[in-house]
Amino acid sequence: MDIIKGKVIVLGDDVDTDQILPGYAMAEPYDQLGNFAMAGLAGTDFKSVHTPGDIIVAGRNFGCGSSREQAPIALRQAQVALVIAKGFARIFRRNSINIGLPVWVADIASELKTGDEIEVDLEKGTITVNGAVKQFTPMAENVLKTLEFGGLIPRVRAELGIQ
Repeated sequence: MDIIKGKVIVLGDDVDTDQILPGYAMAEPYDQLGNFAMAGLAGTDFKSVHTPGDIIVAGRNFGCGSSREQAPIALRQAQVALVIAKGFARIFRRNSINIGLPVWVADIASELKTGDEIEVDLEKGTITVNGAVKQFTPMAENVLKTLEFGGLIPRVRAELGIQ
């Protein structure tokens, strides 16, 4: 996986799936979910600060709440490049990887502010902020491989030789 560079949007702890994708958006067409990404987030007008390729950085328990797969799909459709958090709800993390959205555990939210530019190397486990390199646990090789294929289904199809 290549190095990911982008502008940071910093969020707090316990960002739940209703904030990531509000329940009312579930009635919208599947390919339009990205238009509602983070629409339930109080205190931040996500659409006004987000540009494609941004990196969300958050605290603990990102993606808690319901297990709906549509929440990470909305972030991917909104072209969020990566979500970094101190911790993730287990099902949200797994759903994200399965649909090809990179999510990575690293406790760095307190060191950044919205608008900062960072460079992330998931394979090496590094985040570069203003020239300073911070080391974290690298992403697991199996997860990197799934992300390289764009998610679990494309990976399995490729490994089985199915179109």
